[in-house]
Amino acid sequence: MCLQRLEKTLSSTKNRALLHIAKLEEASLHTSQGLGQGGTRANQPTASWTAIEHSLLKLGEILANLSNPQLRSQAEKCGTLIRSIPTMLSVHSEQPHKTGFPTVHALVLLEGTMNLTGETQPLVEQLMMVKRMQHIPTPLFVLEIWKACLVGLIESPEGTEELKWTAFTFLKIPQVLVKLKKYSHGDKDFTEDVNCAFEFLLKLTPLLDKADQRCNCDFTDFLLQECRKQGLLSEASVNNLMAKRAVDREHAPQPKAGENANIQPNPGLILRAEPTVTNILKTMDADHSKSPEGLLGVLGHMLSGKSLDLLLAAAAATGKLKSFARKFINLNEFTTHGSEESTKAAPVRALLFDISFLMLCHVAQTYGSEVILSESSTGAEVPFFETWIQTCMPEEGKILNPDHPCFRPDSTKVESLVALLNNSSEMKLVQMNWHEACLSISAAILEILNAWENGVLAFESIQKITDNIKGKVCSLAVCAVAWLVAHVRMLGLDEREKSLQMIRQLAGPLYSENTLQFYNERVVIMSSILEHMCADVLQQTATQIKFPSPGMDTMPYWNLLPPKRPIKEVLTDIFAKVLEKGWVDSRSIHIFDTLLHMGGVYWFCNNLIKELLKETRKEHTLRAVELLYSIFCLDMQQVTLVLLGHILPGLLTDSSKWHSLMDPPGTALAKLAVWCALSSYSSHKGQASSRQKKRHREDIEDYISLFPLDDMQPSKLMRLLSSNEEDANSPTDRSMSSSLSASQLHTVNMRDPLNRVLANLFLLISSILGSRTAGPHTQFVQWFMEECVDCLEQGSRGSILQFMPFTTVSELVKVSAMSSPKVVLAITDLSLPLGRQVAAKAIAAL
Repeated sequence: MCLQRLEKTLSSTKNRALLHIAKLEEASLHTSQGLGQGGTRANQPTASWTAIEHSLLKLGEILANLSNPQLRSQAEKCGTLIRSIPTMLSVHSEQPHKTGFPTVHALVLLEGTMNLTGETQPLVEQLMMVKRMQHIPTPLFVLEIWKACLVGLIESPEGTEELKWTAFTFLKIPQVLVKLKKYSHGDKDFTEDVNCAFEFLLKLTPLLDKADQRCNCDFTDFLLQECRKQGLLSEASVNNLMAKRAVDREHAPQPKAGENANIQPNPGLILRAEPTVTNILKTMDADHSKSPEGLLGVLGHMLSGKSLDLLLAAAAATGKLKSFARKFINLNEFTTHGSEESTKAAPVRALLFDISFLMLCHVAQTYGSEVILSESSTGAEVPFFETWIQTCMPEEGKILNPDHPCFRPDSTKVESLVALLNNSSEMKLVQMNWHEACLSISAAILEILNAWENGVLAFESIQKITDNIKGKVCSLAVCAVAWLVAHVRMLGLDEREKSLQMIRQLAGPLYSENTLQFYNERVVIMSSILEHMCADVLQQTATQIKFPSPGMDTMPYWNLLPPKRPIKEVLTDIFAKVLEKGWVDSRSIHIFDTLLHMGGVYWFCNNLIKELLKETRKEHTLRAVELLYSIFCLDMQQVTLVLLGHILPGLLTDSSKWHSLMDPPGTALAKLAVWCALSSYSSHKGQASSRQKKRHREDIEDYISLFPLDDMQPSKLMRLLSSNEEDANSPTDRSMSSSLSASQLHTVNMRDPLNRVLANLFLLISSILGSRTAGPHTQFVQWFMEECVDCLEQGSRGSILQFMPFTTVSELVKVSAMSSPKVVLAITDLSLPLGRQVAAKAIAAL
């Protein structure tokens, strides 16, 4: 009879939920009392939960002597139920029926294509977030990461992009997996999961064969060895997997004999480049004045073939690019002055200046200028190169003013430079202040252009001058073209001819015996820099300039939008294609990024949400959500503010739009909104990635005026409500402010735009639940809350649900799908006394 009573009490989820709250309440009382009594706990009664645990142990001993198997199993069942009470919320189901996860795929592609220099930690956290929200089993999760790497590598354009992808796959992703291993408890299981992922990967023979062809090597072999080095796979697993792949490779299409035989495979080169980066960084630390010739030898070696791009990709993937750039900025700064130098030392200094300048420009164009700019420390002098790149270097989306003071230096320096370029047969090197020459060249070019326009100088003289500019030091030509690009933008159609002609003259190499060392290598980098700089202007002026290119497309992702088509059509078109395919490729990511820049966050988000709401097939809407979430990762913070702050409130408050929130698109939108909210909320305490810093940030003030919340700090009433002291009249009977939420008791900063938008959305949800009219919008709110519960982590205090007013709980419980004790436990903040009271009251009323 005892067991029957016990089983009856425990089999009700409601009772177990109340016990769950009671256990938390008791623990909280104990901590506050323990602190109150100066920490002496001897005279306190032991906690009831501890007593229950003791009784369970005793029960175990008694059970061993029970002869009746039926009673024994009944008692064991009760024991299991009691043990499950503290962890009631952490039970989640995984998705066993799915094998492809487009969000993971797209996230990895996005990072590999656009953010090789980004730190690994934010990527790891974002991937973990997706894994949790979509309940993805670990082996399939790891498999999806590798699949995305393979696809990214196979479809990457030849040249720099291909090297970036190789570095991402072989250097960065293993590091990401090492961090993921720390998240998953128990090392043994994670290596087992990685092994399992590779077992699945080996079944994708055509994909692996294609990767082998592209990399000209046994791709799997390189990857497995790298995983073994990082402790992600055991020796035995590696051997087993390699044997399996060897069998498959026998049937793979073989390249013709001799074809590609002498091309070294990129993975091998990248893995060798990584230790070289470390060595170069050490070399660069030495005193430059001691042996400049030795240093020049090292740098010259770096310029040959594709060495530079290999080293930069390896540095970027291992987080060393910033220090790499700093060292080159210091070297560049060191070589600007040459007081009392010999004729022998001058060319070496000129070359060190030139090579460091070209390398830094190349880094800025390939990986973004944020990599180069230092965290501004006040008082320190800003190095010449940093000043130059911020004010004088044309970049995508940055318009320069050709009349800016930075282009108008001291006139005496300009005059002497013009004289030097016009009169001497070649550039002087001794005691040349290169940074001054670089800053004066723009004004000098203007003088020379004017003289040419007015017939003072003939074309022959112009040729001689441009030969002088590019003949010894290529950086002068880069600085000259940087200004010409800004100048051409300001000219009318008929005035551009001579400026463009000048760019043409500077772009080609000089054919002369008299150039300095490594001239051809430097010219290759120079023309790639000039091509990037001129791309926009040449397109706008419909001009063509032939740059001596190394035979491959140096700007693969440039100018992707079809001409003369409205961008809205391009957006809906590309989204339809991506949805049809079921996954996003690198090219599409770049198109989405361009459209986001061009149309702005609201336009971008609003139009994609409209596309989602048109979708009527259930499986299509789910796929659309998975893809949209990953597309929104281009700038998740800003998209979330627009989606939760403008688009959703617009749909929920306008009754003419309610019909669009019906199932399936409504459920899908609710899911998407929760995913975006959770991702932004969990990452916004961190920093925006460099990719997102480039964009215009919405002003915090805008959000404060848009969403005028009551900005009172938690008043005395709230403090009373959250305290443990029981007053004569219980706190819940007092008129509870209808908008009071856990976030106010935790004193969350309400000046933060995201917190503000979330608080507002939950106020709106609360008012919809409490209103008399029901419709698709009430249904939408229910789906939104269900998705919140589904994605929540056990005990994650400070989640987005803390912005929900406490009064919403009793309203929600009235909705049939939400009226379960577990839901109440999941949506209330049980770390607060008031939260526990609200939850207990709601559960008791079920």
